[in-house]
Amino acid sequence: MLTGKKIVLGVTGGIAAYKAAELVRALIRQGAQVKVIMTRNAQEFITPLTMQTLSQNQVYTDMFVAADKFDIAHIALAEYADAFVIAPATANIIGKITSGIADDLLSTTMMAQDKPTLICPAMNEKMLANPVVQENIGKLKKLGYAVMESAEGELACKTKGKGRLPDVEEIVEAIENLLTPKDLKGVKILITAGPTEEPLDPVRFITNLSSGKMGYALATAAYRRGADVTLISGPTHLPPPVENIIRVRTARDMFQAVMDHYNKAEVIIKAAAVADYCPSETAAEKIKKDKKNLSLELKNNPDIIAEIGRHKGHRVLVGFAMETQNLLANAGEKLKKKNMDLIVANNLRDEGAGFRTDTNVITIIDRGGKTESLGKMTKIEAADAILDRVQKIMKKGSGKK
Repeated sequence: MLTGKKIVLGVTGGIAAYKAAELVRALIRQGAQVKVIMTRNAQEFITPLTMQTLSQNQVYTDMFVAADKFDIAHIALAEYADAFVIAPATANIIGKITSGIADDLLSTTMMAQDKPTLICPAMNEKMLANPVVQENIGKLKKLGYAVMESAEGELACKTKGKGRLPDVEEIVEAIENLLTPKDLKGVKILITAGPTEEPLDPVRFITNLSSGKMGYALATAAYRRGADVTLISGPTHLPPPVENIIRVRTARDMFQAVMDHYNKAEVIIKAAAVADYCPSETAAEKIKKDKKNLSLELKNNPDIIAEIGRHKGHRVLVGFAMETQNLLANAGEKLKKKNMDLIVANNLRDEGAGFRTDTNVITIIDRGGKTESLGKMTKIEAADAILDRVQKIMKKGSGKK
């Protein structure tokens, strides 16, 4: 979360400058404090008053205006920030940074600061593709700056191509990633998420109410912390939180995907709500409504986490238990029976812990029987809490066989 983080946002002279106002609002909603530096050209597209109103902070436009009392603006801003963001970043500011040019407030401040920095290029597609600009972007990356890929779509010049500013939500996520300590850097984590669908015929299927939000939150949190994440996802409407995502539909599809990839993982987190049963037969054609009652014969799906538990070696294995009664007893029994290192239990009856919510109320149980109940929190916060416990297990040694 960005609560209390101090962000200095540089806005340069491109048509996408108007999106910087949306970015300020999004950062403020996340609890960040934002100060804005605007270049002279940026002020041709959006006014400093707009940014001042949204950020509730002074907006900096002039090299020779004090930041506060006798402070020197570019030094004070460099010391103030937890992170710098330039959005949109034009070819001009990119070239200045890579060449060490400091001839206005933004470029001078960039030369004076050493904080994590995110650059978001946005310009005409031909400008972006120019070899000089591409060389400069490569230099930024080598120098340790985080550089977002420009989005594709319709540009202000009425052409279509690459050069749009990424969506505000994507920039906020990139800032979250930038500011998150990489305490899981390089750890290979396999996560499953979402429901499965078990087809009855070409148009109907059996499923459950899982949205995938908890598993996707785990993938997001792990990626932010530097992990090498593979996400195996059942059908959801959520945007992919990581690049390495394997989409499946049925429980048997998920079983096969997990078996194909678990050997490479150091940590396996089974957050998917996998169907326990599937139809014994799937009709080749749509089942017609010609009877008052329809009987379905179901058969067991493979138990994915039990199979991993039998072969997990020293991997850390985490499972979930959603219950409506006898939460701790049922979850504890499942942990032991399936050879997990941790189980995350929640009660569907608890307010804020149900399916399709943005919050969760979890209890974490370890192999020794230690139980830790956490209050209502966002699913990202719950994901970080789970990953903290995984990290402790890894520090003590790998998971138990």
